[in-house]
Amino acid sequence: MPEILVRKTKVEPGEASLEVTIPPDNVKAAEERATKAYQQRARLPGFRQGKVPAAVVRKKFADDIRQETLRELVQESWRVAQKQEELKPIADPHIHNLKWEEGAPVTFEFHVELKPELKLERLGNFRLTRKVAAVTAARVDAQLNAMREQRAPWTPVPGEKPKPKDLVDVLIATRENGVAKDPQPYQFVLGEGRAIPDVEERILSLAPGESVDATVRFPDDFAEEAKRGQTRDIQLTLREVKRQELPALDDAFAREMGDFESLEALRTAIAEDLKKEAEREADARVRAELVEQIVQANNVVAPRPLVERVLGMYAQAYEIPEERWEKFAEEFRTVAEAQVRRDLVLDHVVEAQKLRATEAELDQRIQELAERRGMKAAELYASLEKAKRLRDVARSITEEKVFTHLLSQSTVEQA
Repeated sequence: MPEILVRKTKVEPGEASLEVTIPPDNVKAAEERATKAYQQRARLPGFRQGKVPAAVVRKKFADDIRQETLRELVQESWRVAQKQEELKPIADPHIHNLKWEEGAPVTFEFHVELKPELKLERLGNFRLTRKVAAVTAARVDAQLNAMREQRAPWTPVPGEKPKPKDLVDVLIATRENGVAKDPQPYQFVLGEGRAIPDVEERILSLAPGESVDATVRFPDDFAEEAKRGQTRDIQLTLREVKRQELPALDDAFAREMGDFESLEALRTAIAEDLKKEAEREADARVRAELVEQIVQANNVVAPRPLVERVLGMYAQAYEIPEERWEKFAEEFRTVAEAQVRRDLVLDHVVEAQKLRATEAELDQRIQELAERRGMKAAELYASLEKAKRLRDVARSITEEKVFTHLLSQSTVEQA
């Protein structure tokens, strides 16, 4: 059987293109194998299973046989390409420029994203500053007030104009030639940015049951670019105003919030939680500073294909519509580049120092998490596996090992 020919046509950090030529004999053999597979499982009137003539199968399942043939040819070509070029792909290749004519070689291009070669000559001897934010009484009070707001019921306020932080129920209709059309109900808390400023300003002037005709303008930084600076004629009706009645800040409130005997005990618990959060944030800043110093010292570059890949993941996670992708990519490119550089550095250290999380470490972490949640480790493992979150836990353990290794080679000063 003639050899499949693979020729590298383009190489850049993080990406390569390969031209593939598959001889006609290989194509014919793959077609025959696909036809035989369909012969064995085809069920057609007048024929016993496995006894349908090849010519009938080829006519009946022409498109399916062609797809199966192409799938086999691509897989075999990819094995040849990986072995010949010693590629380190980070994902399956994309197929472009497919040409397939009867009796001629099948040709196409592989476009593949690669893990770039990275040389990190300096990983240590950096000076870092770790500063833990102070937990003040004001921060504890702010947390307490947030808890009060979460527990506070919304009570109707009849006959009063709304104030900031009130919950309003409104109808907003568009006006065309003085006629209100298609009224839509909305509920939101004033001051949280759910409505544009012009709308909130008009609402604040109304009492429940009142309406007003107005022309409102979308702000210049509005999320939908097409609406920025545009004006709309609307009719606004305020149907109801609700206001929160905050519970008293006393021992009874503390008992409602959990196993706390007094308000002072609740304050102490909040202060402890804020302190732990401040410690975690301080550690995160140190890690980020360390990665940035490694990136700068080694001139780590974020390859464009990997940046585009991360941007695509961001866009999918945030459910960005296709028409807004270009603007989204422009705004988040710097973030994606930083993410790629970070991942390249950490992955390099993982491989060089063999720091990947082990099964034993993963089991131990799940056991610890299960104990905190008051559940069995097996149940948590199954839940994480079903949600495809086990890899996230393993990645967390791996990163902890990497930063323990890296920080041991640098100096961390407490501010």
